Amino acid sequence: MLDRIAIGQHLVTGFTGLEMTDEFRDCVRRYKIGNVILFENNVADKEQLKRLCDAITELVMAETGHAPFITIDQEGGVVSRLKEDAAVFPSAMAVAATGETENARQAGLITGQELRAMGVNFNLAPVMDVNSNPNNPVIGVRSYGDQPDAVSRFGIAMMQGLLKGGVLSSLKHFPGHGDTAVDSHLGLPSVDKSLNQLLACELLPFQAAIDAGAPAVMTTHILFPQLEPDHLPATMSRRIMTDLLKKRMGFTGLVISDCMMMGAIAQYYGTVQGCVAAVRAGVDLVFVSHNPSLAGEAVEAIEGALQAGTLDEAELAASTQNILHYKAALPQDVPALDTVGCEAYRAISKRITRAAITTVKDAGLTMGENPLWVGCYRFRLTLASSPDDESLSFPDTMKRLLGGEALITSQNPTDEEVNAAVRQMAGHSAVIIGTYNARQRTGQQKLIQAAVQLGIPLCVVALRNPYDLAGLPEHVHAIAAYDYDVRTLPILADVLAKRMQTTGQLPVRLA
Repeated sequence: MLDRIAIGQHLVTGFTGLEMTDEFRDCVRRYKIGNVILFENNVADKEQLKRLCDAITELVMAETGHAPFITIDQEGGVVSRLKEDAAVFPSAMAVAATGETENARQAGLITGQELRAMGVNFNLAPVMDVNSNPNNPVIGVRSYGDQPDAVSRFGIAMMQGLLKGGVLSSLKHFPGHGDTAVDSHLGLPSVDKSLNQLLACELLPFQAAIDAGAPAVMTTHILFPQLEPDHLPATMSRRIMTDLLKKRMGFTGLVISDCMMMGAIAQYYGTVQGCVAAVRAGVDLVFVSHNPSLAGEAVEAIEGALQAGTLDEAELAASTQNILHYKAALPQDVPALDTVGCEAYRAISKRITRAAITTVKDAGLTMGENPLWVGCYRFRLTLASSPDDESLSFPDTMKRLLGGEALITSQNPTDEEVNAAVRQMAGHSAVIIGTYNARQRTGQQKLIQAAVQLGIPLCVVALRNPYDLAGLPEHVHAIAAYDYDVRTLPILADVLAKRMQTTGQLPVRLA
């Protein structure tokens, strides 16, 4: 039977904090877990991240004889784990709004080089989901748009940039998370489409990227009842992981799972048994992202399945060899740490961000001398996104940069809050409202509707999903910014002050 070192190669886990925990160390030593995932809470700055990655590598090498995959979700924009000392790039939808696939390639190349300099060798990007559902709560601007061809072109360019930068890249979330209205972190979505329908939309970008040499594909925890009638999410379905992805679509790289602790798995199937089922389905790497002990239980469960004959040992051994093949091919040279966040990289990120800002509706806004800036803090929309951040405020930043007054609202204002805001709007030369996924928050919608009635010059800036701008009256100026961060807000100020013209084009339809 396969030894524990071989089985441990199939697990990926993580820990909380800036240093390895005793629990993590113990589980690596006991269960020979061979791979790690890092999150924002694991990163303070580039120097600390490099030290952490070096320590992880030393431990895993000593215990398993193989280097670890050190993975991270550095998509850019709303899903970014790196800090401001790195050249973080805007969201996928923002990059697509520039209209230039070369921008996606450059974003991938620089991201890959920076990650490798800090010790990370596997980026869980790009997102290849076609965001065909405007009510999607978890994808949105993480997607390059709602057209399969554009998603293919930009996603492949990002992937190629990452690979050239020296890190592995994983397409996600196979076979597609774009047409859902449920977040799989919290529930179990279902996409009731036929294979032909999926081949015409969701699967097109994945097939194109596989044909272009994608090394890894991440699964999604979604039910596809027309592909898998046994009420199993894609991650646990052999019909989807092996028959569709490997046999029909010809994928020979690494199949990796989304986190098996997400609600779609943990609540309905159980994380540990879900890991065994995923491996049986054809998944190479299973992620138990936040609990090393639970990952250890998954190792024991896989061992038990091998002993019971319910898991094919030869197939698992071949999977192990595939993992080790990709590890052996990782570049050994490491870029200098001082290249991370260098001026040249930051300049490219800034240029792409500037090129993305999109005037959706030009109502000839004139702000006047006393504008009122309205909006909420950036909050955590999904478990995949960066955490809440009250250090950054659209109203306060705009007041500081352009004058006027600031009004910070809650993320979903009450009727009383809306009425109070309307009273404060009176007498201002213009009102500029920054929205943050207002489509899913009726309070933000009511605030806009109330402002429309006042007759004061009004601008709405969508600070994440541009769908917030659908249906606005003609006299309302509308801008899509795609990102709510320290890089985007000063550029927005330049746009609103008419110091620069916008050139971005919407990658999605708002109707």
